[in-house]
Parts: sequence; structure tokens; C-alpha cells
Amino acid sequence: MSYTIAIAGKGGTGKTTIASLLVRLIKEKKLGSVLAVDADPNSNLAEALGVKSIRTIGDILDEVSANPEQVPGGMSKDRFIEYEVQKAVQEEDGFDVVSMGKPEGPGCYCYVNNILRSVMSKLADDYDYVIIDNEAGLEHLSRRTTRSADTLLAVSDASAVGLKSAGRIAGIVDELKIKVKNRLLLVNRFNRSLGKDKINGIDLEYIGNIPLDKSISRISLQGESIWKLKNNALSLAALAKLGDKIWRQR
Repeated sequence: MSYTIAIAGKGGTGKTTIASLLVRLIKEKKLGSVLAVDADPNSNLAEALGVKSIRTIGDILDEVSANPEQVPGGMSKDRFIEYEVQKAVQEEDGFDVVSMGKPEGPGCYCYVNNILRSVMSKLADDYDYVIIDNEAGLEHLSRRTTRSADTLLAVSDASAVGLKSAGRIAGIVDELKIKVKNRLLLVNRFNRSLGKDKINGIDLEYIGNIPLDKSISRISLQGESIWKLKNNALSLAALAKLGDKIWRQR
């Protein structure tokens, strides 16, 4: 049975970087097979993991919409899309990637979510870990694409706005009755411990912070993947120390 880690947060907090680092750590620690899910149309999780070209769920939906005759006779459109999505899973060394993307046609985003839920429920059983990089903000959770998770990891910076957004994520989880075992807060790019006064009233367990890491900025500017980070990089080492709290109760 897979262990799902859903990552959410305000745009610009570095949640995609955290997601990619988690994939790297799980692979390098040989904890089991891992599927990285890029569920943010504006995200670059695949690129952060060094996967330069990937066929997205949005691409598949656009293709089927433009050419419905490609659906074989005797097969439903939903079943055909699921089959194509399974083919689109990118197999890499020690991890796989699937990307949601975004279809061009109007009014079909909910359909994307329904397809993603259906496919994910089937794909997840083939992996020990599933890392989902959600959309910035609350849209992804409010549409209930993520209906359950072993760990919800809210990534924030140390700003009042970022922490408020993290608190709202916790509220949405309660309102929509999303099943989550562990609800965690991780503060990114912050070199000091966060005072309790900053997190009072936030219904998330604060597990620590990831310091500002210039090597992350450098590889980002150079268009390189997180595999280029040295093993002693500040961000990687800090996240490794928090790992047991993020993928606990495995």
C-alpha cells in the first residue's frame, strides 16, 4: 500500500523544490519505489527532477478532444484516456513522473481532476510512495483532487502572508473532510527557528525549517536538476533530518 505525501502552499514558497528533494531522498535512502505527481499546471516538478519532456494529462485530453475518432471501438473515452495516461508515466532511474498539465479547451478542468483521481487511485498501488506537488494556493484542495493523504505538508516562508495561507490550507482540509493522517508545516528559506507566536492558531504541526540555500538558486538559474546538488547541500541535509516526520508511520 502506497504512502502519499501531498505538498501544498502559497506560490513562491519553494514547494516544488521541496517535492523534488523528497523524491531524491526517498530514492537515495532506498525506501521504496516512488511516483512524483506534478499536479500544478504552472509547476516544473518534472524539470526539477531532470525530466525535460513529458506528455501531460492535459495533452492527452486535448488530443482526444480534437480527434475523438482515435478512441477504439468498444472502448469508452474514459478508459482510453486512463490507458493513455498510464502510457504517459515517465519511467526514470529510481522514480517515475506523471504530470497533470492543463488542457486548452474551456470548461474541462473538472474533467481533468476526475481523470486524475481515477488514474491515481490505480497507479498508486504500484508504488511505495507517491509525492504530489499541488497547485499554489488552495485551488487544488478545494476541487478535491487530493481526497486523502498520509501526510499533508504545507510549505511556507516565514512571512505573515505565507503562514496565513498555510493556516487556510488546514482549514480547507477540515471543511472538505479530506482524510489526512499527518498535517505538517515546513518553513522554507529561513535560517532561524520560528517562534511559537508565529504559528499560534495554525492547525498544523510545525516540524522545522529549511535554511536559505544558495546552491538551490544556482542550479535553478542554470536550468539544472536537483540531482546536481551536492550531498552536503544545506537544503538537502536539513530536509533529510526531518524526513522521518514527513514519511512517518510508513
